[in-house]
Amino acid sequence: MENVKRTKIKELLNSEPGAQVLAKGWVRTKRGNKQVKFIALNDGSTINNIQVVANAELFDEELLKRITTGASLAVKGTLAESIGSGQAVEIQATEIEVLGDCDPMRFPLQKKDTSLEYLRSVAHMRLRTNTFGAVLRIRNQMAYAIHTFFNQKGFVYLHTPIITQSDAEGAGDMFHVTTMDLKNIPLDKKGEVDFSKDFFGKKTSLTVSGQLEGELGATAVGEIYTFGPTFRAENSNTPRHLAEFWMIEPEMAFYDIQDDMDLAEEFVKYLVQWALDNCMDDLKFLCEKYDEELIDRMRSVVGINFERVTYTRAVQILEEAIANGTVFEYPVQWGTDFQSEHERYLVEKYFGKPVILIDFPKDIKAFYMKQNEDGRTVRGMDVLFPKIGEIIGGSEREASLEKLEKRIEELGMSRKNLEWYIDTRRYGSVPHSGFGLGFERLLLFVTGMSNIRDVIPFPRTPKNAEF
Repeated sequence: MENVKRTKIKELLNSEPGAQVLAKGWVRTKRGNKQVKFIALNDGSTINNIQVVANAELFDEELLKRITTGASLAVKGTLAESIGSGQAVEIQATEIEVLGDCDPMRFPLQKKDTSLEYLRSVAHMRLRTNTFGAVLRIRNQMAYAIHTFFNQKGFVYLHTPIITQSDAEGAGDMFHVTTMDLKNIPLDKKGEVDFSKDFFGKKTSLTVSGQLEGELGATAVGEIYTFGPTFRAENSNTPRHLAEFWMIEPEMAFYDIQDDMDLAEEFVKYLVQWALDNCMDDLKFLCEKYDEELIDRMRSVVGINFERVTYTRAVQILEEAIANGTVFEYPVQWGTDFQSEHERYLVEKYFGKPVILIDFPKDIKAFYMKQNEDGRTVRGMDVLFPKIGEIIGGSEREASLEKLEKRIEELGMSRKNLEWYIDTRRYGSVPHSGFGLGFERLLLFVTGMSNIRDVIPFPRTPKNAEF
């Protein structure tokens, strides 16, 4: 197969017939009769297969038997106009080489539809399916769009540490990092773990957020964003939680809460529009197979202004709904955090559009959020999307040294690991804001998948760290 350079299938499907071409990929299906074989070939560059027509007279019978679902091939031939429906061109094969055999009896991906739950058990192979090929291509486009958006706005991409001593959320659900022998953990005189003997000489964990370090970057170069893995050791076995996931966290000096909300709204609209502009083949496939309302729902969020409503008003709306017969599993009262069912009611039933909630009770939000003058609420903001609920959480940060120190004291937090953070309020403090977007939450929205484990290649959840 010399003298012909390989062309990706995505490009071949958009090419004019007549040329000699070389395609390489994996067999999706093979059908036909004794005279001719029709092979659907896919190389991952597109959701669409190219049909390879193999005249049985030109090929050894043993070679044709080796062409099974999952096998990898190199195919040389003429790109011809397709007689059949579904594609404009096909390859009339003159040479076929089996690059990798695949035992059809043992191959875990069969022609018949298999459940997403089963595919999670073979996550090392599920990436080859049409569904996960589509998810991976969309995931790639969304990552590219994120960097493009912030680069165009002059933000600096900041790499914050994965190993850290700080618990940004104050939740305590963190994975410990250690090199100590767990069968022989050193203890100090008080009988407690002696972390001075550990690799870093102190207790360290995997990060739950890059926000606090991101604030340092914002006070240096103005506007930064992080995009990397984060970890939560919550025992949450739900379709919306992962132990390892990716977060995008911009932090901006001189931004107040209004600026923060404006950026968040612009950001998510940009990403959804990017998916519509660059991933339509994959979106159409996912729409047809999993969620027929996917594309319409995506279009519905880009052309309207998000509703901005206070937490207090949202509580009133939910209480009125309950009074009129709506049943929620979880109670609603001022001072409690909303559950997904409450968020989705506001978005899908009451307003019929994305909602930005603001001014939360300070007791349910993190210590770093700027306090309002009423002494009861903080300038937090959550962006709520249809079908997902919360997709972004953020706030204006407390810029006052006195108020920040008082809040840390009220919550009984240790200052030992936070002095470096408090320094930002001692030396040239400015109004500043930021937010966090869970990458996989975004992907749930733009793929129509219903389980967050199906938008990340290798999900990490309680009792599951396979592959």
